[in-house]
Amino acid sequence: MKVIACLIYPGVMSLDVTGPMQVFASANVELVRQGLAPLYELQLLGETSGPVATSAGLKLHADASWLSTDCATLDTVLLPGGSSDAEQCANTALLTWLRGAEPQVRRLGSVCSGALMLASAGLLDGLIATTHWDDVEALQGFANVQVQGDRLHTYDPSDKDGHSHIFTSAGVTAGIDLALALIEADLGRPLALAVARRLVLFLRRSGGQTQFSPHLARCNGPTSRLTELLEWIALNLSEDLSLEALAQRSHMTPRTLYRVFFAELKITPARHIERVRLEAARAMIQGGQLSLQSVARLCGYGHAENLRRSFQKVLGVSPQGYAQRFGQ
Repeated sequence: MKVIACLIYPGVMSLDVTGPMQVFASANVELVRQGLAPLYELQLLGETSGPVATSAGLKLHADASWLSTDCATLDTVLLPGGSSDAEQCANTALLTWLRGAEPQVRRLGSVCSGALMLASAGLLDGLIATTHWDDVEALQGFANVQVQGDRLHTYDPSDKDGHSHIFTSAGVTAGIDLALALIEADLGRPLALAVARRLVLFLRRSGGQTQFSPHLARCNGPTSRLTELLEWIALNLSEDLSLEALAQRSHMTPRTLYRVFFAELKITPARHIERVRLEAARAMIQGGQLSLQSVARLCGYGHAENLRRSFQKVLGVSPQGYAQRFGQ
């Protein structure tokens, strides 16, 4: 039996815990259906044993304290995120335990903002890592971590494009994607696919987490030099938005406008326009009232093929695929 331990603490996100653990439990069910013995033993570990209130107010029961657990008995440890992750990042006892557990367990991974705790323990130094899109900026504050914000998870049993020992996953349901990948590595693709079918999931979702995040969340707080121009851009996406045309409208030289954009928004004018056009197209597609050609024309792409290329480049999914997932 491989012991899968998930750490829990006050304010933990319930789905970060129950989502992956249910996937492992379902793998056991599939094994039994095939006449095989179950592989996984599931444990919840808290700072103390007993009930632990989640961020939803529901209570999970810690089977034992991680402080008194022999790490050598654990195969895989998962560290979920939650509303009190800042407190856990400063929990010296937890960080010390994680450092001690790391060389003893086969796999150590995080779900959502749990990556911040691994980073606080110094366990992500030099590694590729991801986290919930809203916590990517915080994770980037750890200079030695190679942050890839659009990854669903960084687990890779081959260690070619991720890591097999220490790994991270994006927000909430990405923990389920991670658990399926771990099961596939342990038991093979057919078993993992059977679990995915049973739970009505994709074995591998197309694209990354960018397609779920509000793409313009960080484009706020511009100075008065850009406020009027940014408002005009958002309302005139089908107009000429070249650097020269925008510079003329804002009464700056192209070079000055470029510098102001980068100083205030940390991106280039072209990148900002790409984001605004994409966000507008996403909203129109979600509304479900316009054809893709109309969306492309109104958002300044010109043709539906240009819209498709932008979606594939940034979101990793086609406009049609996005409409199927999120459209009305």
